Amino acid sequence: MKCVILAAGEGNRMHPLTYTRPKVMLPIAGKPILEWNLLNARSAGLKEFIFIVSYKSEMVREYFGNGNPWNVKIRYVNQGKPMGTAHAIGTVEPFVSDFLVLCGDTIFGSNDIKQMAKKGNKIGLIKIDDPIEYGVVELKEKQVIKIFEKMDRPSSNVVNAGIYHLNKKIFDSIRKTEKSPRGEFEITDSINMLIEKEPMEAMFLKEWRDVVYPWHLLDANEELLKKMKTKIFGTIEKNVSIKANITVGKDTIIRSGTYIEGPVVIGNNSKIGPNCYIRPYTTIGNFCHVGNACEIKNSIIMDHSNVPHLNYVGDSIIGQNCNLGAGTTIANLRLDKKNITVTLNGKKIETKRKKLGSIIGDNVQTGINATINIGSIIGNNVFIGPAGFTRGEVVPQTKIF
Repeated sequence: MKCVILAAGEGNRMHPLTYTRPKVMLPIAGKPILEWNLLNARSAGLKEFIFIVSYKSEMVREYFGNGNPWNVKIRYVNQGKPMGTAHAIGTVEPFVSDFLVLCGDTIFGSNDIKQMAKKGNKIGLIKIDDPIEYGVVELKEKQVIKIFEKMDRPSSNVVNAGIYHLNKKIFDSIRKTEKSPRGEFEITDSINMLIEKEPMEAMFLKEWRDVVYPWHLLDANEELLKKMKTKIFGTIEKNVSIKANITVGKDTIIRSGTYIEGPVVIGNNSKIGPNCYIRPYTTIGNFCHVGNACEIKNSIIMDHSNVPHLNYVGDSIIGQNCNLGAGTTIANLRLDKKNITVTLNGKKIETKRKKLGSIIGDNVQTGINATINIGSIIGNNVFIGPAGFTRGEVVPQTKIF
């Protein structure tokens, strides 16, 4: 059986992080989202994969190659202009018969994938508190009756989880599928047509983590870090305190006086300390530097970024090739302790989080003593001058003094 993973989209709701990478290549707990699905599907016994790519596809191809490092085979199919999930799945018709489909920006558990693979004509479902962003599924016992895509007033909290076991018959429905009101060819419309001819079984998943907005990366990061065990491949100097599980990559050095409360993941070739404090649920990438008197808490710092002197970073995501000047501080809690609202792509969004620092794109630099307010969204190539104050949404290429 082949496993098809949808990996073509940009993910506009993940701006500014997806200006420079596909959504499926966003890192969580030290690995891209797409790699977690590959690993979990491999653990479920699948060895042949088809990645449907488009937006910045070279990044996916370069990272995964032909699949040798994971002992799997990978074929790439370029969707071209993304026109919806039905269009994407339709591109693999020449290469599959009985097959699984996974949405690449949602992390599925290996046992759920294994159970999905046992029997065809099946859809994975999940119950969630707020189903308005998802396709609501009408059931009759274990059979799917219909999928309603993104209802204004959802009739149920049972939603389409984005994993399917399909066969060749789906392609007949795909060819008859028309554009949805959102202007896309959607696989849920194709499945609704298929259901009219033959039964479609529902399976409720036990493990599922969707990533819609940037701050959802922090939730997924926490979940995955909780499952990790200590693995140290780098150098730990004397007088370093380590509590709970941590992973330290090759050629990374943890310098004296550093205090780490796991779970924490630190990549390869990074320099941590001396005398810094790394708090739980933090992921630090490759070739990073966290220096003296810095505190990092519940954050993701991507490759080649530096937090070198007297900095505080909490509940934040920092893109690649960023550098925070000495004394740069990121606020992460409102004084009134209310939930934080952000402005993303010009639209106000309630994050449902009491703590959220900043989402920072690639190549951002700050001067000394810069201050970044709660819920700030900072685009790529932004320069924040010494003592600069930043709040709200900052478009790419902006200079703040």
